[in-house]
Amino acid sequence: MPSETFPRTVPSACPHDCPSTCALEVEVLAPDRIGRVRGAPDNPYTAGVICAKVARYAERLHHPDRLTRPLRRIGAKGEGRFEEISFEAALDITAEALLKAESRHGPEAVWPYYYAGTMGLVQRDSIFRLRFEKRYSRQYDTVCSMAAQTGYAAGTGRVAGPDPREMAKSDCVVIWGTNPVATQVNVMTHAVTARKTRGAKIAAVDIYRTETAKQADLALIIRPGTDAALACAIMHILFRDGHADREYLSRYADAPEPFEAHLADKTPEWAADICGVTIEEIEALAALIGNNKKTYFRTGYGFTRGRTGSVSMHAVISIPTVTGAWAHEGGGAFLSNSAIFKLDKSMIMGTELLDTSVRNLDQSQIGRVLTGDAEALRGGPPVEALFIQNTNPVCIAPESAKVRDGFLREDLFTCVHEQFLTDTAKMADIVLPATMFLEHDDVYQAGGQQHLLFGGAQVEAPGECRSNVEVLAGLAERLGLEHPGFAMSAREHVDWLLQHSGLGTLDELEETRWIDCQPAFERAHFTEGFAHPDGKFRFKPGWDNVHFGPAEGLHGAWDALPEFPDFVPVIETTDADHPFRLATSPARSFLNTSFTETPSSTKREGRPEVMVHEDDAKGAGIADGDLVTLGNTRGAVRLHARIADAVRPGVLIVESIWPNGAFVDGIGINVLIGADPIAPHGGAAFHDAKVWLKKVVEKAA
Repeated sequence: MPSETFPRTVPSACPHDCPSTCALEVEVLAPDRIGRVRGAPDNPYTAGVICAKVARYAERLHHPDRLTRPLRRIGAKGEGRFEEISFEAALDITAEALLKAESRHGPEAVWPYYYAGTMGLVQRDSIFRLRFEKRYSRQYDTVCSMAAQTGYAAGTGRVAGPDPREMAKSDCVVIWGTNPVATQVNVMTHAVTARKTRGAKIAAVDIYRTETAKQADLALIIRPGTDAALACAIMHILFRDGHADREYLSRYADAPEPFEAHLADKTPEWAADICGVTIEEIEALAALIGNNKKTYFRTGYGFTRGRTGSVSMHAVISIPTVTGAWAHEGGGAFLSNSAIFKLDKSMIMGTELLDTSVRNLDQSQIGRVLTGDAEALRGGPPVEALFIQNTNPVCIAPESAKVRDGFLREDLFTCVHEQFLTDTAKMADIVLPATMFLEHDDVYQAGGQQHLLFGGAQVEAPGECRSNVEVLAGLAERLGLEHPGFAMSAREHVDWLLQHSGLGTLDELEETRWIDCQPAFERAHFTEGFAHPDGKFRFKPGWDNVHFGPAEGLHGAWDALPEFPDFVPVIETTDADHPFRLATSPARSFLNTSFTETPSSTKREGRPEVMVHEDDAKGAGIADGDLVTLGNTRGAVRLHARIADAVRPGVLIVESIWPNGAFVDGIGINVLIGADPIAPHGGAAFHDAKVWLKKVVEKAA
């Protein structure tokens, strides 16, 4: 740690699962205490702006309920009764349990389960070394971004795009499928700069009137899952009104003439009926796009939460291909810059040990896996031991009734390495206390921008908290593992990664604080050609032939996906018994289940509520604040109603993710969400469920 002069301001990077990956300045008041957290004003993407919940990070870091000692369960699973034990004993018990499961059913009976509680490359991804060397079951990551990235790569061939700072140079910014006011405020920083300095217009497309939609010049609130229909109608109008750049299409697109013919009947009238918006709204958005060549489509992860997500994303990014906006500064479409970072993570992950014959279990189907579903188990043995870092599946995973049943199995051993006693930690046999980002070293690769940032250990961790790297090293020693990465500190890992990636040394990165990895304009805007062998954007992707990064195999009803961008009714459609569509959109003051423990965040969010349109509430006899039940074939959940004009009739919104215990019956909203995979490469449809809604009638005493 730096020399102990207090107070001082130190650099860092936000570790959370947010595309912004903000550069931070942290006030350190004492060896073990921080004050205010601010955005770094000289970082050109963060530009001094961060979200309120991270600005108040001291509230989380110094929370009285943080885990600081290892725990062993002494009560029933889920009861939350534990006794303190030594860290060495906790690691001994965990290693013994992993070896025992392996001895009964082979190494695939152990499933190291992780995700994005930290986005630090060292602390997050070191679990792969354990997985690969032991040949434990692999994890197919489907919860977060698979469907959206598949759709983007289907068109462009690479998940990267125009510099997101270029939004400030746009004449029109279309924010589609994301609510950055709540979830990545820096998008608004650059979009609003364009509005103030250039007179740019901001348009938003979403399924309810979010805070972002309220700030937009034009907002279209469409039915969930119908984005592709809107996109097709917009492109129909662009061709109709002479806004298609035919020279650009001839050079950069694979099948412009057949695609134009395909769009002939995708009229505004057709889309209005599907999307539930007016013809005039569709015409207005198309005119805005057509009259502004420098239109920047900032797409988001709302696409990845629905069964039409891949098709919809592909349709939306086809729009700037029709207009040729990709060729202009401040134009094109962006989801993530994940493909620009050519980092050598082989020491962190132990990739040379990867055996692709080891089964790959779907992260979203953990409930099915743990309850013995043969298909989910890929024909292999039962999972009898879980080692969990950086995630809270008992709360966040779909089909949470099955997840809960699986975790309650008496023959399942679970070790959870956590910062708080989460819903998942309460199910554990062993709980290990984890450090937070200012208490360990790591390097962070941005998704929604272009920087690689270092965040160092700046304060002492409380009690016996250990980092992921330290815990994995302790397990490796007990399991007899030999990969050299287990003997390295986090700082040594960061330095190794930088040097082997041609990015200098850790000492140099600490001096500069971040590295701008943004590719040249020609590559970012695909003016050298799109990332397919022929250099052309794919209007006709061939969904069984979309290859990128983590995608593995075909999943879901991939053969029902359209040849060209189109609306396909593969959503969970309503019926007489389930007349409402439900989406579990992100709450502004939470980040997944992080910050649900901080008083300021829970005070702002209040309690779990379902947003109901006034007409639907009247039809069900529901008043504001009434206790209601949402249900479907997967289960039911009780919470309170909030009458809101922000939602459409027939659509219900539950901003989440509240802990299970915050709900009336101790079971959370994801009990209603299916784990069936999104075509073509998987994913969980958190914004795509059909439900019924009923008022809870209190029984007379």
